[in-house]
Amino acid sequence: MSPSTPMDQSHTLPCHVGIIMDGNGRWAKARGKGRLEGHKQGAEVARNVVAWAKDLGIRQLSLYAFSTENWDRPKLEVRGLMSLLSILLPKTLPEMMKNGVRFRVLGDISPLPGSARRAVEKAMQQTEANTGIDLILCLNYGGQQEILAAARKACEWVQLQGDNQSAWASLTPERFRSMMWRHDTAPLDLLIRTGGEQRISNFHLWDAAYAELYFTDRYWPDFSRQDLQDALTDYASRERRYGLTSEQVS
Repeated sequence: MSPSTPMDQSHTLPCHVGIIMDGNGRWAKARGKGRLEGHKQGAEVARNVVAWAKDLGIRQLSLYAFSTENWDRPKLEVRGLMSLLSILLPKTLPEMMKNGVRFRVLGDISPLPGSARRAVEKAMQQTEANTGIDLILCLNYGGQQEILAAARKACEWVQLQGDNQSAWASLTPERFRSMMWRHDTAPLDLLIRTGGEQRISNFHLWDAAYAELYFTDRYWPDFSRQDLQDALTDYASRERRYGLTSEQVS
């Protein structure tokens, strides 16, 4: 299969793709621009990627937009990112409605500034019935924080059971996942990171256990439809064994 060939076999196509959109700042620096200009260009690419993913048949796309650690970045950059969110989301809402995009969030949006939080809530409400593709924006999200929140919930659940020992014994990975923020999302199949770094940076830690990882040197603002297709082609060539042998899988 050549990189330009559309993915048309359901067993080789990931249902849920997550992307760490890295390289905005370095892209801007290389062009003598401020970091916020890189984020603006990156936001435009994110809009395009949603359309490309939908065309290729991906059902869920999660984009790492703002991590729990990003609050420690320079205050001017954080304010700029929140302003971008509050401005761009309303502008893209008609496009999301037209293309059947259901907008969702993974993370805790309560600390977001009011304007950004309201824009996020409005987008979620208005697109709730759309069925074309799920766009899951990871905002104030951290994989460790998600697992910790689920652990607290699990402890509360055990305390409510009559037999605590039996309850702990019945706490399977599947039940634990049902207590996580991701409880109603499909397991992550493919994790893409742009920008040349090769780490997952607290993103989708639980599902990353068996997700396929794909790294590219391309800065996010330069990411193209062909880059996405290349990642999907690479994914299709892999054998997902989930701890089994090749013979068992086949």
